[in-house]
Formats: sequence, C-alpha cells, structure tokens
Amino acid sequence: MTSPLTTSAAPSPAVRWTPRLWGTLLVLCAAMFLDALDVSMVGVALPSIGSDLGLSTSTLQWVVSGYILGYGGLLLLGGRTADLLGRRQVFLVALGVFALASLLGGLVDSGPLLIASRFIKGLSAAFTAPAGLSIITTTFPEGPLRNRALSIYTTCAAAGYSMGLVFSGLLTEASWRFTMLLPAPVALLALLVGTRLLPRSERERDHGGYDIPGAVLGTASMLLLVFTVVEAPGTGWASARTLLSFVAVAVMLVAFVLVELRSPSPLIRLGVLRSGPQVRAQLGALTFVGSYTGFQFLVTLYMQQVLGWSALHTALAFLPAGALVALSATKVGAVIDRFGTARLIVLGFVLLAVGYALFLRVDLHPVYAAVILPTMLLVGSGFALTFPSLNVQATNGVDEHEQGMVSGLLNTSVQVGGALFLAVVTAVVTAHTPARATPQAVLDSYRPGLVVVAAMAVVGLLLSLTGLRRSRRGRSVVVARSTVQEADADRVPVRD
Repeated sequence: MTSPLTTSAAPSPAVRWTPRLWGTLLVLCAAMFLDALDVSMVGVALPSIGSDLGLSTSTLQWVVSGYILGYGGLLLLGGRTADLLGRRQVFLVALGVFALASLLGGLVDSGPLLIASRFIKGLSAAFTAPAGLSIITTTFPEGPLRNRALSIYTTCAAAGYSMGLVFSGLLTEASWRFTMLLPAPVALLALLVGTRLLPRSERERDHGGYDIPGAVLGTASMLLLVFTVVEAPGTGWASARTLLSFVAVAVMLVAFVLVELRSPSPLIRLGVLRSGPQVRAQLGALTFVGSYTGFQFLVTLYMQQVLGWSALHTALAFLPAGALVALSATKVGAVIDRFGTARLIVLGFVLLAVGYALFLRVDLHPVYAAVILPTMLLVGSGFALTFPSLNVQATNGVDEHEQGMVSGLLNTSVQVGGALFLAVVTAVVTAHTPARATPQAVLDSYRPGLVVVAAMAVVGLLLSLTGLRRSRRGRSVVVARSTVQEADADRVPVRD
C-alpha cells in the first residue's frame, strides 16, 4: 500500500537487478570511492611528501587545496556538461583523465608538478561526480530502486574516505608515492568495464545553445570563492586581499544570476531553487560536510600531535565509523522508503551533533572505548543516514534532462562546504593557539574548533527541522497522487 503522501512520480515496480545493472552501479561507485579515497589518503601522507620533496607548510597545503580548487570550482560546469554532451561520454573521458593524473602524481619529483596533477585530478572529479550521480538517477526509476542505488553509491564515498585513512597509513610506511599511484589502476579498470556496461545517453536536444557567459562566470566565481577561502587563514580574513576577493566573488555571482535569468539554456535553472526541499538539501549538504570535514581535521591533529599516535593508529581509530557506514550500504534505501528523507536527515544531524559534543570530553590520556569510540559510532550512524537522504532529496522530482545540473549543484555544496568550514575551523584554532605549545595548551586550542563543528551540525539540524514541519503540514492537505512537489519532495513512496 502506498502512503497518501507521495512524489509525483509513480512508485517503482519490484524489479530484479540484473548483473549488468549491478555492474553499472559498481563502476559508478568505483569512481566515487576513488574521489573520496584520494582526499583522505593525501592528508595522512603530507609529512612524508614535504620531507621527500622539500616543501614548506604553505606549499604542502596546496597539495590538498589544489584538488579542492579544481573539484569545487568546476562542478557546476561539469554537471551541465553531462546533460548537454552525454553523461556516459563525459564520465568516461573524465575518468581517463583521472587515471592519467594519478599516474603523473606518483612519478613527479617537484612540488609544482605534484600540485598541478592534483588540480587536474580535482578537475576530472568535477565531471565524473555529477555525471555519475545523474547516470544513477536516470537509470534507476525514482522510488525504492533509486533509493537503494543512491544509498549504496553514497556509502561508497564514505567508505572511500574511511579506507583512504587506513590505506594511507599502510602505504606511507613504504612510500608516499604509492598513495598517489593507487587510484590509477582502479580508475583504469573502471574505465574499461564502464565502456562495456554504462548505458548510452543522448545529448540534450533543443537546449537553445550553450550558455558560455554563464559557464565563464559560474566557473570563475566558484574558483575564486574556493581559492579565497583556502587562502584566507594564511593571508588573514580581514586583509584587503581577502575582502576584495569576496567582493569580486559577490559581483560575479550577481552577474551570473542575471545571465542565468536571461539565458535560453542556463547553466543552472534558478527555478530549481524555488523548491524548499531542494534548498534544504543543498544547505544540508553544506553544513553536513562542513562539520564532518572540520571534525576529521581536528581529530587527526589531536591524535597525531597531542597523543603521538602513528598515521595507521589514527586511521584505525576512525575505522568503526567507516565500517558502520559500509555495513549500512544496502539497508539505508529501505529505511528511506519507510520513513522518508526529512525524518532521516533530522535524526542524522541529531546523531552528528551529539557525537561532536561528546568528543569535547577528550583529554591527554583518553580511554578509546569510553571516550572516542562512542563519538565514532554516533558520527558513523549520522553519516549513514544523512548523506544518502540528502542525495535522494536533491534528485527527487527533477526532470531527467536536469539531473546533471542538480547533481553538480549538490556536489558544489559538498565541496564548498568542506573548504569553507575547514577554513573557519582552522582560523578559530589558530586564534587560540598558545605561544607555548604544551600538549594541554594545544588541546585547549582545539576545543573552540570542536565547538564550532558541533554548532555547524546544530545549524544543519535546525534547517532540516523546517522540512519536517512542512511535511507534517502537507500531510493534512495533500491527497493521493498529488502533483504538488513542494509538499511531496521531502518524502518518497512508503510501503506498509
């Protein structure tokens, strides 16, 4: 029996997943796994990279930031390109570039070349991520089938991030170059399999031409925004350079909006953002990823610099959270079917906020099982519920020819949220860094950053609660098979 409150699309019939369908999903999951793996592996390997190549701390930062800049800056363009030129074609070409850039990164002997390879990898991921997500949303019908596919897909991102920490701890013991080279053969294998399995998609027809001004303004504004946020902790948030950069970003974004309103084929159809569920999904992704990125950064510093743990020891401390997410991969879709995205996002943010708050109890001699493990389990549970639900909510009710656009927008929220809030957390910690860096003083400087992380999760919770209230109001006025997407989009077909 279907709940009276449903999306405008008909529920998906029970369809058996064929081996080809599973193969398609695995190829897409492999690309997402590599994107996340690449981010986390590099963080643990940075000290070895700096020592081997003789890089300063400021230069080392760009080994990470170069990837973020390429990824976050070009996602809007990547999503729309997938719609216009064909999702399969864009995904496969970008995956091939990712494999080549991974090979280059493991062989170079200079910092600038390594940073360049990281930027190219981020650029290619900016095309594979929205193309891959839109292939899923156009291959699997909206409803239980898509929910299950998206839960598996987003779980692979979390698993990649968690396993990247473990792999990096192991591989860095031999050489940091292995952390750069590892994605290359996996990406190549996924590329070869993908050429056989990925469904062909037609290019969008009658799209009214290409929005070149919008593409230039959108890409330039995102690149400058990410660059400014990454550089702000070093140059100063109140410096003339930072303030002028933010003003320039604001001017370009206003110009971008004006261009999109007049374009016959906009890079982003701004009408999409009139949907409350869509806006909540984007803001939820921003605060969710921002809080987790800041948390992971601070906990890694705490374990390695304050407790003196090795990279592998640190990675294993995060493993319960990653394992919990991985084990939930095939189950979250059914939970979304039963309870809808709004309730799960709220619950997920509650778990995240409580987990972050509990971590404030840490001291110089923590008992892992009593102090750290509860936070890891709560954060893992929150991640397992929130991330798939945000993806489902963002893509439900969107026309097939705009799936790439919405996927690019969601991934942009993810990347900008991570870069922005990590910079904020770093600035807060830096402001409280003592002149005399005793272990206790360093730990005390981390606590304000952890408070900011918990506050981000609370903000995400408050935003998500507005969607829960709207769902309750909508239930009293929406009849079966309603076409009112504003009331429906927070929910998916529910089976009794």
